[in-house]
Amino acid sequence: MMRRSFVGGLLATIGVGSSRAEEVTAINPPVPTWRPSFAQPLDIITDRVSYYSNGQTDFVVLKNGTCVILDPDRSDGQAEADAKQVLSSILGYHPDMNPTPMDDGNILVRYNHPAANVVLREVAKAHWQEIEDRHLDGLTPDEVLITPLGQNVFDDFGKQALLGRAYMFMDALDPEIAHIYRRS
Repeated sequence: MMRRSFVGGLLATIGVGSSRAEEVTAINPPVPTWRPSFAQPLDIITDRVSYYSNGQTDFVVLKNGTCVILDPDRSDGQAEADAKQVLSSILGYHPDMNPTPMDDGNILVRYNHPAANVVLREVAKAHWQEIEDRHLDGLTPDEVLITPLGQNVFDDFGKQALLGRAYMFMDALDPEIAHIYRRS
């Protein structure tokens, strides 16, 4: 899937700083209307992100499955603040996405800051009708994404990428930390 511009990097360096949840909503960015009616199991999301990073990365997992990659040796408080700041930055910049098919059949959706969502193949399969029906509601108002099929025309891969990004928006607008994963 192509955008006019996109930058992704699962292991990009993040800035240090603190943030409050109110700062995320103060940006008042355009957001999609799609709020998936189903959740993905966070234990499997955590396992997959650990696998994709070879167990070498600390990351925060938010309640809807968005994972924010951390600099090494961040305290729990710093990790929570960093996660909220990264999500705020994604919304403030624009939520460009870079979806990648993974070797296990899942899709990793990365952003222009060190955060990602995993779309689990089995979950997508089990909820395909909602994805099929609602994927265009995963676009923000007036947003145009350029795909090989045309403007805002998505194949199954693209529809799943929009699902992952919908979860990111949900987490960015109401950032609730589920847990912090520490590398082995």
